[in-house]
Amino acid sequence: MPGGGTPETLRLRRGLTLLLGGARSGKSDLAVQLGHAWHGEVILAATATAGDDDMAMRIERHQHDRPHDWGLIEAPYFGADEAALVPEHALLIVDCLTMLVANLVFADRCDTEIDAHAVALADVLANRTAPTLVVSNEVGLGVHPESELGRRYRDLLGRVNRRVGTRSDDVLFVAAGRATRLEHVEASW
Repeated sequence: MPGGGTPETLRLRRGLTLLLGGARSGKSDLAVQLGHAWHGEVILAATATAGDDDMAMRIERHQHDRPHDWGLIEAPYFGADEAALVPEHALLIVDCLTMLVANLVFADRCDTEIDAHAVALADVLANRTAPTLVVSNEVGLGVHPESELGRRYRDLLGRVNRRVGTRSDDVLFVAAGRATRLEHVEASW
């Protein structure tokens, strides 16, 4: 293997896994790769909407990158009710929380409603029988947003990521197409 030897095998638990990273880090590619490895039905919950030509091209690229026989739920406000309808035996990929939170913000949901939406969704996803992969951007490592809306969005997404991460069996940080497991730490001396 060029530049790195043999890749490590990352074993995931069967529950909820959060794939977290920056833009173009390889999060969705990893979700698709994991979906290919699943020996059963795969369902993708897509939260993006084609609001402009750039987003339409991004959505088309994601559609091209995944198998056509996967189930698809197009749900800009994907929540606990939709998640509860997914068959228990199917691997569920939610791509992504980044767009979900943006959609909720632009639907004039208040921070408390968005937080409750995330908690309810995380509860349903954490209790599924088959694995669930949730993709999200880590926006707290970037430039401090200039606008009040930008700062609100960054803070909301950070809180939603924490809500889902807390309920997750695994959290993987993805950067440059590589993943590393983030460990849960309990404070003690």
